[in-house]
Amino acid sequence: MTLKGFNKLKKELKKLKNIIRPSIINAIAEARQLGDLKENAEYHAAREEQSFCENKIRRIETTLSRAQVINVKKILFRNVVIFGATVTILQTCTDNIFKYTIVGDDEANLKENSISIYSPMSRGLIGKKNGDIVKIKTPSGLIQYLIIKIEYI
Repeated sequence: MTLKGFNKLKKELKKLKNIIRPSIINAIAEARQLGDLKENAEYHAAREEQSFCENKIRRIETTLSRAQVINVKKILFRNVVIFGATVTILQTCTDNIFKYTIVGDDEANLKENSISIYSPMSRGLIGKKNGDIVKIKTPSGLIQYLIIKIEYI
């Protein structure tokens, strides 16, 4: 896991424990005051939300306790695509430019242009250098990319 991903999870855990959990507890207390719990929709909704929150807290705590954090800035490899690197690539057949950061499975989020180290794209890029041409096997066939820039953010 990257240091950035580790810190993001710690921040999310803090928010869950210090803000969301107490608000759910208050919602349960308010719902209890409404009367019969068997037919109290607000109470059941709050309990369900509490269960979801507690499961998420446990999952994040487990992930953080098992995480191997890699600080990319301290790695001596330069101009080589490695875990944690941000890579700018050019799709040679369309001239489209893409920028991806290679991260662990728990951090991967395509909306944020973070791709898993285990994705076909990452596996094709790892170990390559600026100016290298890589061919990535995709469901639509083999696609060729040119590595334009490698950053260690």
